[in-house]
Amino acid sequence: MKRIDRNYKVRNFHQAKWDEPIIFELSKKGERGVLVPKAEEEITAVVGDGVSKIPQHMRRKKAANLPEISQPRVLRHYMRLSQETLGADVNIEIGQGTCTVKYSPKVNELLARLPQITEVHPLQDESTVQGILEIMYKTDLYMREISGMDRFTFQPSGGSQGILTIASVVRAYFEERGEADKRDEIITTIYSHPSDAAAPAVKGYKIIYIHPDENGHPDFEAFKTVVSERTAAFIVANPEDTGVYNPRIKEFTNLVHEFGGLCGYDQANANGLLGVTRAKEAGFDMCFFNLHKTFSTPHGCGGPATGATGVTKELEKYLPAPLIDYDGSKYFLNYEITNNPYSIGKVRLFNGVAPVVLKAYAWIMSLGSEGLYEVAKVAVLNNNYLFKKLMEIDCVDAPYIKGKQRVEQVRYTIKKLTNDTGITTGDIQRRMMDFGMHYWTSHHPYYVPEPITLEPTETPSKEDLDEYIETLKHVFNEAYENPEIIKTAPHRSVCHKIDESSLDNPDEWAITWRSYLKKSKA
Repeated sequence: MKRIDRNYKVRNFHQAKWDEPIIFELSKKGERGVLVPKAEEEITAVVGDGVSKIPQHMRRKKAANLPEISQPRVLRHYMRLSQETLGADVNIEIGQGTCTVKYSPKVNELLARLPQITEVHPLQDESTVQGILEIMYKTDLYMREISGMDRFTFQPSGGSQGILTIASVVRAYFEERGEADKRDEIITTIYSHPSDAAAPAVKGYKIIYIHPDENGHPDFEAFKTVVSERTAAFIVANPEDTGVYNPRIKEFTNLVHEFGGLCGYDQANANGLLGVTRAKEAGFDMCFFNLHKTFSTPHGCGGPATGATGVTKELEKYLPAPLIDYDGSKYFLNYEITNNPYSIGKVRLFNGVAPVVLKAYAWIMSLGSEGLYEVAKVAVLNNNYLFKKLMEIDCVDAPYIKGKQRVEQVRYTIKKLTNDTGITTGDIQRRMMDFGMHYWTSHHPYYVPEPITLEPTETPSKEDLDEYIETLKHVFNEAYENPEIIKTAPHRSVCHKIDESSLDNPDEWAITWRSYLKKSKA
């Protein structure tokens, strides 16, 4: 038997691919997985039938339309779906730049699954949830030390909601000063995350974009022309999504403060900055961290998430209620700080996604300050090793700061490959799925042509990075030598090429089974 040559880094890959209906389509009238017993007479004598005490207007007119399916079939259904899923436990997660997908220690996952967490309810009496309140309180203290801010809220359920919280604090701050009507502009940059513009726009702000100078830094001369008495805030990521760090950031924040504006720091991805720089010293009044990115909780696709949002002492009273405090003997929900006419109220119903905060707390505690600094160093090292190797490939380039390293990620371009072969970055993305690897292009619009945005984090080893690099090289070679295999990809993945023509038409969307049934009958 011939032994597989493991010196060749490109692995063969075949993913399970089931023609699996959604569970509502598998439903069969009358089929049961569990027969729920009727309540015993002794119980009904005390509590009744369980329905009569519900007000009439709150009762369903007909039973919920739930799928009816046996245990073996429901088990097969979800096992098949699990086989069609990729993630950090199955493949090398390097290709999700700006979203930071890193390894989440399994001990933290076990902690989050303990019944003391899974069975906690946010409406329980404070005396019965002292554990999770303590964890949230102490995580707040760690966030303060890491950022230099004076108070954090874990209410926002993700980064975009963290930015919305910042924009709401900005609005409340200027409303108290009677300047809300005048301060109607927020400045950001084209390479900051699009939510840095979108969330303030939801609050009614006019968004002003700063483009980069020839080195990829936000153009300070252009910035000076737009900062004015109309500026409510400057909200920016640094480093931006290109991986380029703005070394003059303090000049930007100082200028905004001179005109009376506020500054918010998008630190969703602080991977390369832990223990190196802080928001406070950069002149920011507010910042947020995505616990599901930097603090390894993990990302979990669209959630669960927490956009931990911190502010200076001056802005504390505007935060959403309640905050968590400690009086020396017990932890409690403090409404006094935020129960005032200036608070922005709630941005979601309860405080945080408890398992996410717990996992971030455990991760921070296990690493300590030296460990967090080591995370930053390894993340930067991994990114720049990947950068050096990819820049040796003829068809790959990276705009800006030529010859200098990036921080935690890079936005590359394969414009030359596209010009030479007609193969686009979207085509490469689909072909990489055939090797069990993720590859991300960019936010739209594509300011960098034919972009690739890669962020290895501190998780992968050199061997992992080499495997990803060799797989990319293999696919790039295919673009020149066998472009048809890329144009028709993916071939061995559960994913497939879709018709995107209706993605901008809400009439074609059906995000629930109920909406699908309504639209399919229309």
